[in-house]
Amino acid sequence: PPGRILLLVLALVLLPPGPAAPCSPQPNATRFVCTEPTLRTFPAGLPRTTLAISVEFTALAALLPTALVPVPRLQELHLSSNRLATLPAALLRPVPALRVLDLTNNLLLDLPTDIFSSSQHLQHLVLRGNRLRALRPAWFQHLPRLLWLDLGANALAEVPPEAFQPLHSLRSLDLSQNLLAALPPGALAGLGALEQLDLEGNRLLTLPPAAFAPAPALRLLFLQDNELRELPARIFLPLRHLRVLDLARNRLRALELPPRAPGPALELDISGNPWHCGCALRALLRSGAPLLTAAADTRCASPAHRRGQEVAALSGAGDTGC
Repeated sequence: PPGRILLLVLALVLLPPGPAAPCSPQPNATRFVCTEPTLRTFPAGLPRTTLAISVEFTALAALLPTALVPVPRLQELHLSSNRLATLPAALLRPVPALRVLDLTNNLLLDLPTDIFSSSQHLQHLVLRGNRLRALRPAWFQHLPRLLWLDLGANALAEVPPEAFQPLHSLRSLDLSQNLLAALPPGALAGLGALEQLDLEGNRLLTLPPAAFAPAPALRLLFLQDNELRELPARIFLPLRHLRVLDLARNRLRALELPPRAPGPALELDISGNPWHCGCALRALLRSGAPLLTAAADTRCASPAHRRGQEVAALSGAGDTGC
């Protein structure tokens, strides 16, 4: 009957609207955020005003080469914790103003060699937690403003010589938790502004004698959890600004320190190594006067009469044999 049809029409009109589609862009917004676990395709309809995009913790597994064409002013792109295995070579070309790119915890095995060819303004690049096996120098040819590069927790087995040469502005380089057994001479060439270097958790057996000469501005150096048995003489000599040095859990028995600089004492972690507590080590600790962190785990392995003693307790002790 007509009356019932009218009632049905009114009911439909008066019903409250259903839930909006997940991660729907808002007109004229400058920031877009989506953490919808079921999202599988990159959102469409983003306004030209968008400056920052965060699509994280989703099921996103692929991106079209044109995904960023609608957002030419984009400055930040956060794509962490998705399922991306590859990236299109042309992905970043429409966004030359990009300054931050975070691809943490994806499934990336490789990147196109020219993916950053239009990213001259990029300052922060995070590739941590992927499956990268090869480091391609071509990635860095067009990144003169890059300040922060995180390549940690990948499967990198080597660093090509002078791979980072174009990165004259770089302040922080993270290569931790990879498979590096060695660094080639010149690995840090071009990194005169580098202040922080993290090589923790690799398989390093030793280092080139002039490994740190290209990076005299280093302030924080992390070498813990490697397999270092010895270090070349005077390897830390160029590092006159060093403030933190972590050599914990290696296989070192002897040590040299950088020249003592004015200001706060060097924070030094040498725990978990089989130290030979002879005159040389004790004299070094007295003259360098570092602040030993994890002192309770920094113990002598030799000579026999010192075995098990804390290294810190010996630095001021007298010894007629010295």
